[in-house]
Amino acid sequence: MLLRARFLSALLTAALAASWAVPATAQSGRRGEQAAKPPVSRIDRTRNLDFLFGALKLAPDETTAKAIEERIWTVWTASRSDTANLLMMRVKTAIEAKDLDLAVTLLDGIVKIRPDYIEGWNRRATIFYMKKDYGRAIADIRQVLKREPRHFGALAGLGLILQDIGDDKQALEVYRRALEVYPRMERIPDVVKTLQEKIEGRDI
Repeated sequence: MLLRARFLSALLTAALAASWAVPATAQSGRRGEQAAKPPVSRIDRTRNLDFLFGALKLAPDETTAKAIEERIWTVWTASRSDTANLLMMRVKTAIEAKDLDLAVTLLDGIVKIRPDYIEGWNRRATIFYMKKDYGRAIADIRQVLKREPRHFGALAGLGLILQDIGDDKQALEVYRRALEVYPRMERIPDVVKTLQEKIEGRDI
């Protein structure tokens, strides 16, 4: 049980750390540089993600895969909205202050003004998970996966929730979906192996 708790904590911490990176950069004073660049179209963004996910699936080692993962998070976290970026920084501050209710309120605003911004939904799902409000967490994860079925972070989060509520069989299926997208995803292969042995038995 202790090892499971450590795994959950490590995975959640890693997901939060990866997803906070870009909004912080957006507030770092590079507005002039960003303004000088032409806006990235939805088509260009989709093509970029398609290329990155193709590379992620074929990554030869963990170091390469991690570098590609970080580039994918960079695309995901780019809201293309100064207001959303500002609110995201306030969400980060609220979480650091352990004010999860404020974080949810701020994220409510983000998903309202930018419903196409999947990280608003994803981070609110994370906060709901931290509050053990699994119903609303799952609802937000569905919104993420509706917009980006390859969102390995959301898939891993859904797997954690399913494990918490005792549905190991469904959790295993979700983790396998995550590994189809990201074969070298940190910690997940070990979880899949453990659940597979528990549900399907060891190979004879």
